[in-house]
Amino acid sequence: MSVDKKITIRAYLKPSCGWSRGVRAVFAKYQLPFEDINIIANMDAYGEMVRKSGQRLSPCVEIEGEMLADVSGEEVESYLLSKGLVSPVASADDTPLDRGCHDGEPVEMGSWKGSRGS
Repeated sequence: MSVDKKITIRAYLKPSCGWSRGVRAVFAKYQLPFEDINIIANMDAYGEMVRKSGQRLSPCVEIEGEMLADVSGEEVESYLLSKGLVSPVASADDTPLDRGCHDGEPVEMGSWKGSRGS
């Protein structure tokens, strides 16, 4: 396992969408347990994400109390490595870490169009 210590991760994600899939792929790559919070099914969780992050786009990932707002899987992986929370590992998973939603997936809460968000 590549985790150097037990860390607490809360991820505010959508059930589908490229950005959320990329974040989940990073956690799988490093075998990191995390709380997967569905902001589509739970509007209270969405409100909590907005309150904590100061904005309304997802994914947002809280790692050891630090909120990473509107991030891609690449940004989450970079953060984990830069803080020494994980060690580099290889992965056979080819899930893109930097892809947005495709047509038919909501970009923002209550919207089908907008800037980057998952």
